[in-house]
Amino acid sequence: MSAHLKTIEQRLLWLSHWMIHNANHIRPKADGIKVGGHQASSASMVSIMTALYFQSLRPEDRVAVKPHASPIFHAIQYLMGNQTRERMENFRGYGGVQSYPSRTKDIDDVDFSTGSVGLGVAVTSFASIVQDYIQAKSWGGDQKMGRMIALVGDAELDEGNIYEALQEGWKNDLRNCWWIIDYNRQSLDGVVREGLFKRIEQIFDAFGWDVVRVKYGHLQRAAFEEIGGDKLRQWIDDCPNQLYSALTFMGGAIWRERLMDALGDQGDVTALIERRTDVELAELMENLGGNCVQTMADTFAAIDHDRPVCFLAYTIKGWGTPIAGHKDNHGGLMNKTQMGDWQDHMGVPQGQEWDKFATIADPTAFEIELKKTPFFTKGPRRFIDDVIDVPKIELTSDREISTQMAFGKILDSLSKCDNKFAERIVTTSPDVTGTTNLGPWVNRRKLFARDHQEDTFKNENIPSTAKWEFTPEGQHIELGIAEMNLFLLLAAAGLSHSVFGKRLIPIGTVYDPFVSRGLDALNYACYQDARFMIVGTPSGVTLSYEGGAHQSIASPLIGMSQDGLAAFEPAFADELAVIMEWSFNHLQKDGESDPDERTWLRDETGGSVYLRLTTNPIEQPGKRVDDAFKQGAIDGAYWLREPGPNCEVVIAYQGAVAPEAIKAAGTIGEGRRDVGVLAVTSADRLNAGWTAAQRARTNGNKAAASHIETILQGLPRNCVLITVIDGHPATLSWMGGVWGHKTISHGVEHFGQTGSIADLYRHFRLDADALVSSASELSLGRQIPHIRSVG
Repeated sequence: MSAHLKTIEQRLLWLSHWMIHNANHIRPKADGIKVGGHQASSASMVSIMTALYFQSLRPEDRVAVKPHASPIFHAIQYLMGNQTRERMENFRGYGGVQSYPSRTKDIDDVDFSTGSVGLGVAVTSFASIVQDYIQAKSWGGDQKMGRMIALVGDAELDEGNIYEALQEGWKNDLRNCWWIIDYNRQSLDGVVREGLFKRIEQIFDAFGWDVVRVKYGHLQRAAFEEIGGDKLRQWIDDCPNQLYSALTFMGGAIWRERLMDALGDQGDVTALIERRTDVELAELMENLGGNCVQTMADTFAAIDHDRPVCFLAYTIKGWGTPIAGHKDNHGGLMNKTQMGDWQDHMGVPQGQEWDKFATIADPTAFEIELKKTPFFTKGPRRFIDDVIDVPKIELTSDREISTQMAFGKILDSLSKCDNKFAERIVTTSPDVTGTTNLGPWVNRRKLFARDHQEDTFKNENIPSTAKWEFTPEGQHIELGIAEMNLFLLLAAAGLSHSVFGKRLIPIGTVYDPFVSRGLDALNYACYQDARFMIVGTPSGVTLSYEGGAHQSIASPLIGMSQDGLAAFEPAFADELAVIMEWSFNHLQKDGESDPDERTWLRDETGGSVYLRLTTNPIEQPGKRVDDAFKQGAIDGAYWLREPGPNCEVVIAYQGAVAPEAIKAAGTIGEGRRDVGVLAVTSADRLNAGWTAAQRARTNGNKAAASHIETILQGLPRNCVLITVIDGHPATLSWMGGVWGHKTISHGVEHFGQTGSIADLYRHFRLDADALVSSASELSLGRQIPHIRSVG
């Protein structure tokens, strides 16, 4: 395709910009506001993406496209027949091409979703690590190693998670990763500071990357060979970013004026300038390396190793359009007059704006050549791997045990298994492997590294409970303490079945309060429909002596609000076993079906799972095998103490406060005829089912009833719900709205502090005495508000 690269580039430039123009200036507007679309940010990437997609990429390569270059990406797919005109015409509209590339919402072949800047960049390095992990395994197959490539806006380099990822990549001997930086030196609010590229090069070099600076296009390099060309090159190198952008916007005549003022009295260079018309001079000065398609193609082709590479491609924002170089062009759009003039310049006939081959003399021959493009020859590159059978998971205990310890025991039990499921588990943790009870699993299954590394403590005969040997067969990827990296690795591993054709069962552990530190990356992973289990532990003020900085409050609400993530907070080991077995199946589902009318949840679509666990050992209820308990634990709640027909009080708890709820129910029951205890394992699933059932009834299915509605429907109207959780009280307070029962909600709304569990439970009114006190208000005849938060 080398001979056609310039033609393709110009077609992509037109199609992407027409799509944006159509959305903003031609398509009827429903609400009168700008649709947007980043014409300038697309234009700066068009040469890079043309060279990459139509000459350099192979089918096994994967690309994360700069969010604002989405129009170029979709134009590529449209040109290749993988995107429809209907969706292109509906760019940023309902059901149309998405604003930013989306694996789940776009119909074309998006490798990695992008949108929250920086995350799509960093995920490519973790995808490369996952690729190495799979290749090292006996079951990894012989699939070709691909390059994980990120197209990066230079302003994205302000994002801290990029540098966290660089460090993690260095520790894991990163390879087969390219980051191509669109160095247009303009961001949303201004022009990037002078000399930034020097800092960028130093950073990448420090982490073992090759840095390839692509500054000059072929026209500039040829001019530099002319007599006086060295002086022109020096002027370009010395010109401040803002001035270069401004001169680009003003055009050829102004370029001539400024260059002649600066260089015109130096003889040789004067002739170089005067040999060119204003149009030719502007074309020369705007022919930076990143805007020269052949230069980019040659640069990519010259890489003959698997070391990570950072390409620093100099570009002009808005290149090739009337708004090139303008300070305000980030969100700017060509107006109708500018677009009309530009259409004439691009040679696109009126009425053929959407024609993929409008400017091509022989469309048939051209399309035949397009179909030979290596990257597209194998069609869509999404894989499907078989669903792996999940073994029976059971764990009961007659003694006190915490859910965190139970989690460790379950994984330890799985580590002893010799089956496909166990071999596909990959665990990871941000420097808290031991303290989140992954130690026994790692001791048996070892840590992953491409090359074997001895355990020095073991070799020196120093006793240690951590027998941490690094080996290609290892199944734990140890990370540094950056939680963003944890969720990005889970995102990459959770897409392995689709990206690499090999299903993994990724499990990550993190201190529960620090879920918030990686929340952007967690949301990003779920938006891509990556499949993983995240275990937040230890959690809540139950952590006691660690203090408020390590005690989570809002994480249950995060679990409820995060799409694509089923959140659970079991209190007992047997609940956890049931939930984990269900979860491992849930991670692998990818079906379409109507909601399950028992819960009104769409479980057949599958998703990721969040477990909120704790370190506090509590007395276990003994062996339970009834189906109602098991199904209730999965659906979100079951009766631990079932109420009778005259029930006056129900205590609904979630998580580690179970003993306080049970104790309070016993005390209240001494003076009241009937007290129920509702074990909530997932407020998330209960609430989601409730709202889904309400929608179903609104849509005409009057018989729709969710799990929580079914559970609570037999309670007398005057029954009071007392809810309690070691977390924000809003997690459970909504339950009063299901059937209109008065509700008193206990929980944690303020930062914790150090102290014993008893001290903190008493302080936050999570203890049995506080629950009994709330019930006592009833007998005193006090007016209880519909919902009141205590603590």
